[in-house]
Amino acid sequence: MSGAIASRGDQQVVAGLDGVLACESAITLVDGDNGELFFRGYDVRDFAEQADYLAVVQLLWSGRWPSPAEHAAFDRQVRSRRGLPPEMLRLIPMQSANPMAVLRTAVSLLGALDPLGDVTSPAAVVSQATTLLARMPTLVAALGRVRRGLPTIAPDPELGHAANYLYMLHGIRPTVDEAAGLNTLMTLHAEHELNASTFTARIVVGTLSDYYSAITAALGALKGPRHGGAIDAVLPLLRDIGSAEAVPAYVDRALAERRRLPGFGHRVYREHDPRAPLQAAVAQRVSADTQEPMLFDMARSLEAELFTRKRLPANVDYYAAVALGYLGFPPDLLTSFIASSRIAGWTAHVLEQTADNRLIRPRALYRGPRRRPCPPPATLQGAPPQ
Repeated sequence: MSGAIASRGDQQVVAGLDGVLACESAITLVDGDNGELFFRGYDVRDFAEQADYLAVVQLLWSGRWPSPAEHAAFDRQVRSRRGLPPEMLRLIPMQSANPMAVLRTAVSLLGALDPLGDVTSPAAVVSQATTLLARMPTLVAALGRVRRGLPTIAPDPELGHAANYLYMLHGIRPTVDEAAGLNTLMTLHAEHELNASTFTARIVVGTLSDYYSAITAALGALKGPRHGGAIDAVLPLLRDIGSAEAVPAYVDRALAERRRLPGFGHRVYREHDPRAPLQAAVAQRVSADTQEPMLFDMARSLEAELFTRKRLPANVDYYAAVALGYLGFPPDLLTSFIASSRIAGWTAHVLEQTADNRLIRPRALYRGPRRRPCPPPATLQGAPPQ
Protein backbone atom coordinates (compact mmCIF):
# COMPACT_ATOMS: atom_id res chain seq x y z
CA MET A 1 0.00 0.00 0.00
CA SER A 2 1.48 3.34 -1.02
CA GLY A 3 1.00 6.51 1.00
CA ALA A 4 0.07 6.96 4.62
CA ILE A 5 -3.71 6.56 4.29
CA ALA A 6 -5.86 4.17 2.26
CA SER A 7 -9.63 3.93 2.40
CA ARG A 8 -12.64 2.07 1.05
CA GLY A 9 -15.99 3.66 1.65
CA ASP A 10 -16.11 4.71 5.29
CA GLN A 11 -13.17 2.44 6.19
CA GLN A 12 -9.74 4.02 6.50
CA VAL A 13 -6.24 2.63 7.07
CA VAL A 14 -3.46 4.75 8.57
CA ALA A 15 -0.15 3.11 7.68
CA GLY A 16 2.07 2.68 10.71
CA LEU A 17 -0.86 3.91 12.87
CA ASP A 18 0.53 7.44 12.49
CA GLY A 19 -1.34 9.72 14.90
CA VAL A 20 -3.91 7.04 15.80
CA LEU A 21 -5.00 7.22 19.46
CA ALA A 22 -4.99 3.64 20.73
CA CYS A 23 -5.65 4.23 24.43
CA GLU A 24 -5.93 6.79 27.20
CA SER A 25 -2.85 7.12 29.40
CA ALA A 26 -1.67 9.24 32.33
CA ILE A 27 1.99 8.19 32.09
CA THR A 28 3.71 10.25 29.39
CA LEU A 29 3.02 13.24 27.18
CA VAL A 30 5.12 13.52 24.03
CA ASP A 31 4.62 16.98 22.51
CA GLY A 32 6.24 16.52 19.12
CA ASP A 33 5.38 19.97 17.77
CA ASN A 34 7.07 21.79 20.64
CA GLY A 35 9.80 19.25 21.37
CA GLU A 36 8.68 18.52 24.93
CA LEU A 37 8.45 15.34 27.00
CA PHE A 38 6.61 14.95 30.31
CA PHE A 39 6.60 12.02 32.75
CA ARG A 40 3.42 12.10 34.86
CA GLY A 41 3.14 15.83 34.12
CA TYR A 42 6.77 16.67 34.94
CA ASP A 43 9.05 18.05 32.22
CA VAL A 44 12.02 15.68 31.89
CA ARG A 45 14.33 18.67 31.43
CA ASP A 46 13.57 19.69 35.02
CA PHE A 47 14.74 16.45 36.65
CA ALA A 48 16.79 14.31 34.25
CA GLU A 49 20.13 15.51 35.63
CA GLN A 50 19.12 15.55 39.30
CA ALA A 51 16.68 12.72 40.03
CA ASP A 52 17.86 9.22 40.86
CA TYR A 53 16.75 6.77 38.18
CA LEU A 54 15.02 4.58 40.77
CA ALA A 55 12.97 7.57 41.96
CA VAL A 56 11.91 8.12 38.34
CA VAL A 57 10.89 4.46 38.17
CA GLN A 58 8.71 4.96 41.24
CA LEU A 59 7.19 8.09 39.69
CA LEU A 60 6.30 6.15 36.54
CA TRP A 61 4.86 3.16 38.41
CA SER A 62 2.90 4.99 41.10
CA GLY A 63 2.17 8.39 39.55
CA ARG A 64 3.99 10.43 42.21
CA TRP A 65 7.49 11.12 43.43
CA PRO A 66 8.44 8.83 46.33
CA SER A 67 9.11 10.14 49.81
CA PRO A 68 12.72 9.75 51.04
CA ALA A 69 11.66 6.73 53.09
CA GLU A 70 9.84 5.13 50.13
CA HIS A 71 12.80 5.72 47.87
CA ALA A 72 15.24 4.25 50.39
CA ALA A 73 13.04 1.15 50.82
CA PHE A 74 12.78 0.63 47.06
CA ASP A 75 16.52 1.11 46.64
CA ARG A 76 17.17 -1.58 49.25
CA GLN A 77 14.78 -3.95 47.48
CA VAL A 78 16.51 -3.45 44.13
CA ARG A 79 19.99 -3.94 45.61
CA SER A 80 18.89 -7.20 47.23
CA ARG A 81 17.50 -8.67 43.98
CA ARG A 82 20.39 -8.05 41.56
CA GLY A 83 21.77 -11.59 41.55
CA LEU A 84 20.96 -14.06 38.78
CA PRO A 85 19.80 -17.67 39.17
CA PRO A 86 22.75 -20.07 38.72
CA GLU A 87 21.00 -21.68 35.72
CA MET A 88 21.10 -18.44 33.77
CA LEU A 89 24.74 -18.26 32.68
CA ARG A 90 24.87 -22.04 32.05
CA LEU A 91 21.83 -22.30 29.81
CA ILE A 92 22.23 -19.28 27.52
CA PRO A 93 24.88 -19.12 24.76
CA MET A 94 26.10 -15.60 25.53
CA GLN A 95 29.28 -15.37 23.44
CA SER A 96 28.16 -15.72 19.85
CA ALA A 97 24.44 -14.85 19.82
CA ASN A 98 22.96 -11.39 19.22
CA PRO A 99 22.94 -9.66 22.65
CA MET A 100 19.29 -8.70 22.34
CA ALA A 101 18.37 -12.27 21.45
CA VAL A 102 20.22 -13.41 24.57
CA LEU A 103 18.47 -10.80 26.71
CA ARG A 104 15.06 -11.75 25.29
CA THR A 105 15.73 -15.43 25.99
CA ALA A 106 17.03 -14.68 29.49
CA VAL A 107 13.90 -12.74 30.45
CA SER A 108 11.71 -15.55 29.15
CA LEU A 109 13.75 -18.04 31.18
CA LEU A 110 13.43 -15.90 34.31
CA GLY A 111 9.67 -16.00 33.84
CA ALA A 112 9.73 -19.77 33.52
CA LEU A 113 11.82 -20.07 36.69
CA ASP A 114 9.59 -17.75 38.72
CA PRO A 115 7.03 -19.92 40.60
CA LEU A 116 4.68 -16.91 40.70
CA GLY A 117 5.38 -15.86 37.11
CA ASP A 118 1.79 -16.43 35.97
CA VAL A 119 0.24 -14.31 38.71
CA THR A 120 -1.02 -11.08 37.17
CA SER A 121 -2.29 -9.05 40.12
CA PRO A 122 -0.86 -5.51 40.37
CA ALA A 123 1.09 -6.40 43.53
CA ALA A 124 2.58 -9.47 41.83
CA VAL A 125 3.52 -7.47 38.73
CA VAL A 126 5.27 -4.81 40.84
CA SER A 127 7.25 -7.51 42.63
CA GLN A 128 8.17 -9.24 39.36
CA ALA A 129 9.11 -5.91 37.81
CA THR A 130 11.28 -4.90 40.77
CA THR A 131 13.25 -8.12 40.44
CA LEU A 132 13.61 -7.76 36.68
CA LEU A 133 14.58 -4.09 37.02
CA ALA A 134 17.35 -5.15 39.41
CA ARG A 135 18.56 -8.01 37.22
CA MET A 136 18.59 -6.34 33.81
CA PRO A 137 21.88 -4.45 34.37
CA THR A 138 23.42 -7.64 35.78
CA LEU A 139 22.42 -9.49 32.61
CA VAL A 140 23.63 -6.77 30.24
CA ALA A 141 26.95 -6.34 32.07
CA ALA A 142 27.47 -10.12 32.09
CA LEU A 143 26.78 -10.18 28.36
CA GLY A 144 29.32 -7.45 27.75
CA ARG A 145 32.02 -9.28 29.68
CA VAL A 146 31.40 -12.80 28.39
CA ARG A 147 31.46 -11.54 24.81
CA ARG A 148 34.95 -10.14 25.49
CA GLY A 149 36.13 -13.38 27.10
CA LEU A 150 36.09 -11.92 30.62
CA PRO A 151 34.61 -13.42 33.79
CA THR A 152 31.34 -11.97 35.05
CA ILE A 153 31.34 -9.71 38.11
CA ALA A 154 28.86 -10.04 40.96
CA PRO A 155 26.80 -6.97 41.93
CA ASP A 156 28.17 -4.71 44.66
CA PRO A 157 25.39 -4.01 47.19
CA GLU A 158 27.20 -0.90 48.38
CA LEU A 159 26.80 0.82 45.01
CA GLY A 160 23.75 2.59 43.63
CA HIS A 161 21.94 1.39 40.53
CA ALA A 162 23.95 3.26 37.88
CA ALA A 163 27.31 2.95 39.66
CA ASN A 164 26.84 -0.79 40.12
CA TYR A 165 25.97 -1.15 36.41
CA LEU A 166 29.33 0.34 35.39
CA TYR A 167 31.17 -1.64 38.07
CA MET A 168 29.74 -4.95 36.80
CA LEU A 169 30.70 -4.00 33.24
CA HIS A 170 34.29 -2.91 33.94
CA GLY A 171 35.30 -4.35 37.29
CA ILE A 172 36.29 -0.98 38.76
CA ARG A 173 34.17 1.51 40.64
CA PRO A 174 33.14 4.43 38.41
CA THR A 175 33.76 8.07 39.18
CA VAL A 176 30.94 10.22 40.50
CA ASP A 177 30.62 11.92 37.09
CA GLU A 178 30.46 8.59 35.25
CA ALA A 179 27.74 7.21 37.53
CA ALA A 180 25.78 10.46 37.34
CA GLY A 181 26.05 10.46 33.56
CA LEU A 182 24.75 6.91 33.26
CA ASN A 183 21.94 7.73 35.69
CA THR A 184 20.83 10.59 33.40
CA LEU A 185 20.99 8.37 30.31
CA MET A 186 18.88 5.73 32.04
CA THR A 187 16.32 8.34 33.09
CA LEU A 188 16.03 9.69 29.55
CA HIS A 189 15.48 6.16 28.19
CA ALA A 190 13.08 5.13 30.95
CA GLU A 191 9.85 5.78 29.06
CA HIS A 192 8.48 7.19 25.81
CA GLU A 193 4.73 6.67 25.45
CA LEU A 194 3.37 4.22 22.83
CA ASN A 195 6.53 3.39 20.91
CA ALA A 196 6.59 0.00 19.19
CA SER A 197 7.96 -2.00 22.13
CA THR A 198 5.65 -0.39 24.69
CA PHE A 199 2.60 -0.93 22.50
CA THR A 200 3.70 -4.54 22.07
CA ALA A 201 3.79 -5.00 25.84
CA ARG A 202 0.29 -3.55 26.17
CA ILE A 203 -1.03 -5.83 23.42
CA VAL A 204 0.32 -8.89 25.24
CA VAL A 205 -1.15 -7.80 28.58
CA GLY A 206 -4.43 -7.09 26.80
CA THR A 207 -4.78 -10.84 26.24
CA LEU A 208 -4.45 -11.39 30.04
CA SER A 209 -1.03 -12.94 29.53
CA ASP A 210 1.69 -12.56 32.17
CA TYR A 211 4.25 -9.83 32.85
CA TYR A 212 7.28 -11.80 31.64
CA SER A 213 5.58 -12.57 28.33
CA ALA A 214 4.85 -8.87 27.84
CA ILE A 215 8.46 -7.86 28.52
CA THR A 216 9.84 -10.65 26.34
CA ALA A 217 7.65 -9.47 23.47
CA ALA A 218 8.69 -5.85 24.07
CA LEU A 219 12.34 -6.89 23.84
CA GLY A 220 11.64 -8.53 20.50
CA ALA A 221 10.17 -5.27 19.20
CA LEU A 222 12.99 -3.14 20.61
CA LYS A 223 15.57 -5.33 18.88
CA GLY A 224 14.58 -4.09 15.41
CA PRO A 225 16.76 -1.46 13.67
CA ARG A 226 13.74 0.78 13.13
CA HIS A 227 13.32 0.97 16.89
CA GLY A 228 15.96 0.50 19.60
CA GLY A 229 18.37 -1.37 17.33
CA ALA A 230 19.22 1.84 15.47
CA ILE A 231 21.50 2.99 18.28
CA ASP A 232 24.02 0.24 17.60
CA ALA A 233 24.92 1.84 14.26
CA VAL A 234 25.74 5.36 15.54
CA LEU A 235 29.31 4.81 16.77
CA PRO A 236 30.34 2.80 13.67
CA LEU A 237 28.93 5.68 11.56
CA LEU A 238 31.01 8.31 13.36
CA ARG A 239 34.16 6.22 13.23
CA ASP A 240 33.58 5.65 9.51
CA ILE A 241 33.49 9.43 8.95
CA GLY A 242 36.80 9.79 10.77
CA SER A 243 37.00 13.50 11.56
CA ALA A 244 34.92 16.66 11.87
CA GLU A 245 36.54 18.01 8.70
CA ALA A 246 35.28 15.00 6.72
CA VAL A 247 31.64 15.52 7.74
CA PRO A 248 30.44 17.76 4.83
CA ALA A 249 31.78 15.42 2.14
CA TYR A 250 30.34 12.39 3.95
CA VAL A 251 26.92 14.03 4.14
CA ASP A 252 27.15 14.89 0.42
CA ARG A 253 27.66 11.21 -0.41
CA ALA A 254 24.97 10.01 1.99
CA LEU A 255 22.36 12.40 0.59
CA ALA A 256 23.31 11.55 -3.00
CA GLU A 257 22.86 7.86 -2.20
CA ARG A 258 19.60 8.60 -0.31
CA ARG A 259 20.97 6.82 2.76
CA ARG A 260 19.34 7.21 6.16
CA LEU A 261 21.85 8.00 8.86
CA PRO A 262 21.21 6.39 12.26
CA GLY A 263 20.50 8.77 15.13
CA PHE A 264 18.55 11.34 13.09
CA GLY A 265 14.86 12.01 12.57
CA HIS A 266 11.89 10.91 14.64
CA ARG A 267 8.33 9.82 13.94
CA VAL A 268 6.87 12.27 16.50
CA TYR A 269 9.34 15.11 17.14
CA ARG A 270 9.31 17.65 14.31
CA GLU A 271 12.06 20.12 15.22
CA HIS A 272 14.04 18.59 18.07
CA ASP A 273 14.08 15.73 20.56
CA PRO A 274 14.25 17.26 24.06
CA ARG A 275 16.35 14.35 25.28
CA ALA A 276 19.18 14.91 22.79
CA PRO A 277 20.69 18.10 24.35
CA LEU A 278 20.68 16.49 27.79
CA GLN A 279 22.46 13.45 26.43
CA ALA A 280 24.91 15.67 24.55
CA ALA A 281 25.77 17.34 27.86
CA VAL A 282 26.50 13.93 29.39
CA ALA A 283 28.68 12.97 26.41
CA GLN A 284 30.63 16.21 26.66
CA ARG A 285 31.22 15.83 30.40
CA VAL A 286 32.51 12.26 30.19
CA SER A 287 34.58 12.82 27.03
CA ALA A 288 37.39 14.74 28.71
CA ASP A 289 39.27 11.74 30.13
CA THR A 290 38.88 9.44 27.12
CA GLN A 291 41.05 8.50 24.16
CA GLU A 292 38.51 9.79 21.62
CA PRO A 293 37.54 13.33 22.71
CA MET A 294 37.27 14.23 19.02
CA LEU A 295 34.28 11.87 18.69
CA PHE A 296 32.06 14.41 20.44
CA ASP A 297 33.26 17.24 18.16
CA MET A 298 32.55 15.07 15.14
CA ALA A 299 29.08 14.30 16.47
CA ARG A 300 28.39 18.01 16.90
CA SER A 301 29.54 18.73 13.35
CA LEU A 302 27.37 16.00 11.85
CA GLU A 303 24.34 17.13 13.83
CA ALA A 304 24.77 20.74 12.64
CA GLU A 305 25.34 19.69 9.04
CA LEU A 306 22.24 17.50 8.81
CA PHE A 307 19.99 20.02 10.50
CA THR A 308 21.21 22.83 8.25
CA ARG A 309 20.88 20.76 5.09
CA LYS A 310 17.76 18.68 5.81
CA ARG A 311 16.35 19.96 9.12
CA LEU A 312 16.87 16.48 10.54
CA PRO A 313 17.15 16.66 14.35
CA ALA A 314 19.31 14.33 16.40
CA ASN A 315 17.13 11.81 18.21
CA VAL A 316 17.50 9.95 21.50
CA ASP A 317 19.92 7.41 20.01
CA TYR A 318 22.52 9.85 18.76
CA TYR A 319 24.28 11.39 21.74
CA ALA A 320 23.31 8.45 23.93
CA ALA A 321 25.50 6.26 21.73
CA VAL A 322 28.40 8.71 22.02
CA ALA A 323 28.03 8.98 25.81
CA LEU A 324 27.69 5.22 26.28
CA GLY A 325 30.76 4.70 24.11
CA TYR A 326 32.71 7.01 26.37
CA LEU A 327 31.40 5.07 29.38
CA GLY A 328 32.81 1.85 27.94
CA PHE A 329 29.71 0.15 26.55
CA PRO A 330 30.57 -1.92 23.44
CA PRO A 331 28.66 -0.70 20.33
CA ASP A 332 26.68 -3.95 20.05
CA LEU A 333 25.42 -3.65 23.65
CA LEU A 334 23.67 -0.28 23.36
CA THR A 335 20.20 -1.61 22.49
CA SER A 336 20.47 -3.91 25.49
CA PHE A 337 21.27 -0.87 27.63
CA ILE A 338 18.07 0.80 26.38
CA ALA A 339 16.12 -2.30 27.37
CA SER A 340 17.60 -2.24 30.86
CA SER A 341 16.35 1.35 31.21
CA ARG A 342 13.02 1.05 29.37
CA ILE A 343 11.89 -1.72 31.72
CA ALA A 344 10.61 1.22 33.81
CA GLY A 345 8.21 2.49 31.16
CA TRP A 346 7.17 -0.93 29.94
CA THR A 347 6.14 -1.83 33.47
CA ALA A 348 4.21 1.41 33.95
CA HIS A 349 2.19 0.64 30.82
CA VAL A 350 1.65 -2.98 31.84
CA LEU A 351 0.19 -1.77 35.14
CA GLU A 352 -1.97 0.85 33.41
CA GLN A 353 -3.25 -1.64 30.83
CA THR A 354 -4.04 -4.17 33.56
CA ALA A 355 -6.01 -1.60 35.55
CA ASP A 356 -8.42 -0.95 32.65
CA ASN A 357 -7.94 -3.88 30.35
CA ARG A 358 -9.50 -4.47 26.97
CA LEU A 359 -8.27 -6.84 24.30
CA ILE A 360 -6.44 -4.81 21.64
CA ARG A 361 -7.84 -6.12 18.40
CA PRO A 362 -7.57 -3.83 15.33
CA ARG A 363 -8.92 -4.76 11.91
CA ALA A 364 -7.34 -4.98 8.47
CA LEU A 365 -8.66 -3.50 5.24
CA TYR A 366 -8.85 -6.62 3.07
CA ARG A 367 -7.24 -6.28 -0.37
CA GLY A 368 -7.25 -9.88 -1.57
CA PRO A 369 -9.59 -11.72 -3.94
CA ARG A 370 -13.12 -12.67 -2.88
CA ARG A 371 -15.24 -15.80 -3.50
CA ARG A 372 -12.70 -17.77 -5.54
CA PRO A 373 -13.85 -21.21 -6.76
CA CYS A 374 -12.52 -24.01 -4.59
CA PRO A 375 -10.24 -26.53 -6.39
CA PRO A 376 -11.23 -30.22 -6.72
CA PRO A 377 -10.97 -32.41 -3.59
CA ALA A 378 -8.03 -34.35 -5.02
CA THR A 379 -6.05 -31.13 -5.30
CA LEU A 380 -6.89 -30.19 -1.72
CA GLN A 381 -5.52 -33.46 -0.43
CA GLY A 382 -2.10 -32.90 -2.01
CA ALA A 383 0.27 -35.53 -3.34
CA PRO A 384 0.08 -39.06 -1.79
CA PRO A 385 2.95 -39.98 0.55
CA GLN A 386 5.88 -41.74 -1.09
